[in-house]
Amino acid sequence: MNRLLIRLLCLVCLLLPVFNAQADGVFRVTVIPDEAPTELARKAAPLVHYLEARLGTRVEFTPVTDYAAAVEALVNRKVDLAWFGGFTLIQAEQRSAGRIIPIVQREQDQHFRSVFITSDPAIQQLSDLKGKDFSFGSQSSTSGHLMPRHFLDEAGFDVEHGFHRVSFSGAHDATVAAVAAGKVQAGALNISVWEKLVADHKVDPQKVRVFYTTPAYHDYNWSVHADLPAATRDRLTRAFLDLDSSTPEGAEILGLQRAARFVPARLEDYRAIEGAARSAGLL
Repeated sequence: MNRLLIRLLCLVCLLLPVFNAQADGVFRVTVIPDEAPTELARKAAPLVHYLEARLGTRVEFTPVTDYAAAVEALVNRKVDLAWFGGFTLIQAEQRSAGRIIPIVQREQDQHFRSVFITSDPAIQQLSDLKGKDFSFGSQSSTSGHLMPRHFLDEAGFDVEHGFHRVSFSGAHDATVAAVAAGKVQAGALNISVWEKLVADHKVDPQKVRVFYTTPAYHDYNWSVHADLPAATRDRLTRAFLDLDSSTPEGAEILGLQRAARFVPARLEDYRAIEGAARSAGLL
């Protein structure tokens, strides 16, 4: 009887990861915390409402504390849908033995860029960063760490020894705040957040300016676990592809997501990100 009980308990433990995400009939969505929590919640609200109507089920936004938590949440089926950067997608794919699938990306994510910013008039090019205090975003951020680091390396800048001090702000808007406050002389973040902060007059581009913009690379995506039923995955993908800025609902959601439209995503397009991560010793 004891052996039978142990076997049953083991079976339950094996099955739990498969069913825990929607055990209560709720479809859960999370995002990497690359901006302030209030901004992430504001952006998610109309999308959650839209997905509820398209999927015919209750949808909840589930915030996480850091990038690693977002990866683990989807890998372990604690959520059903996650907004990843290219690097976190690759991390999730590796952690899940290939069970994470990107379904859509914003059109601009096919040719995304990072910007390097500064408040120091002496900094005009990447080589001028030598001996300066510099801030990346999160260590797992594609556009706030991995790709800026990659392009610094390509330019011949010694990331390990070239700076006076390196810090990680944790989020793109926090990097801008650190540069604006003089805590660091320069930093790197994604171009989309930078343009939004400038448009919203939350940063003065006369005091904090862009001095370098990276080449393009693939970045953000909405991803699911392979265990999500194919029919649900198809409805979810269609829901994103159907978003249209000519409708009030579509315009609101796309505007908050800083997207012109969504297009299908392919895992193979992120292999260059994987290569950059391996080259930097981050995988």
